[in-house]
Amino acid sequence: MSFYNNLKSKFRKIVDENGLLKENVEVKACILSPKDAIGATKRTDYALLKGKERLMQAEFKGSYGQAFTDSLNDFHGSVGEILELPLKNNYERAIFISSLNAIMRHLRLADHTVHCKNNDLENCAQKIVTFIIEKYGQPRICFVGLQPALVEACASKFSVKVLDLDKDNIGKEKSGVLILDGEKDYKDAIEWCDIALVTGSVIVNGTVENILKNQKPLIFFGTTAAGTAKLMGWERFCPCSY
Repeated sequence: MSFYNNLKSKFRKIVDENGLLKENVEVKACILSPKDAIGATKRTDYALLKGKERLMQAEFKGSYGQAFTDSLNDFHGSVGEILELPLKNNYERAIFISSLNAIMRHLRLADHTVHCKNNDLENCAQKIVTFIIEKYGQPRICFVGLQPALVEACASKFSVKVLDLDKDNIGKEKSGVLILDGEKDYKDAIEWCDIALVTGSVIVNGTVENILKNQKPLIFFGTTAAGTAKLMGWERFCPCSY
């Protein structure tokens, strides 16, 4: 069974158990502006602020869930319709994941589903350094996905490599760390590291299945992974989100 079929099966079971599939419940997703998504920050190098990605936000009975995506459009439909999405592209996966997060939040099965704002982005970076030292000591870290504040904080304490798919980032330095090609350099970087810090965006962009094949400890970060991490039993770090 593929990752997405497995995830959909687990989610469908929860929907069935709570009688949500039979209800004509509307889940509405909308695209958040950078200001609404992360507020005012000192940094200007986040993907949201550069226009590379947006946060798609789903609302379900007053609970919110989010997913990073580069595919911008709105969606209105029932829970049943969302479960029928083929998940063949970033748009469908963003709708499914943001909605999954909102529904899991509503059922109190997942938390921290809304992106942190303002200074909390930098606070999160400091917290993850403490978390890693306490649990892993001094590991070699591979970032799967560039998150500037986290990379800067970790690069000051650990040996770090960063993989990214954005061609505008590849080959450039961030906090003294060369950004590697997320496709070409993936195997070598993963073999080198002791742990991998993985952006939840991999669930939406379709690269998650390849990442799950490696045997290194994975720590997912960000709101996108909220519901999926709970359903799949993944370790997730996102203390400053809401």
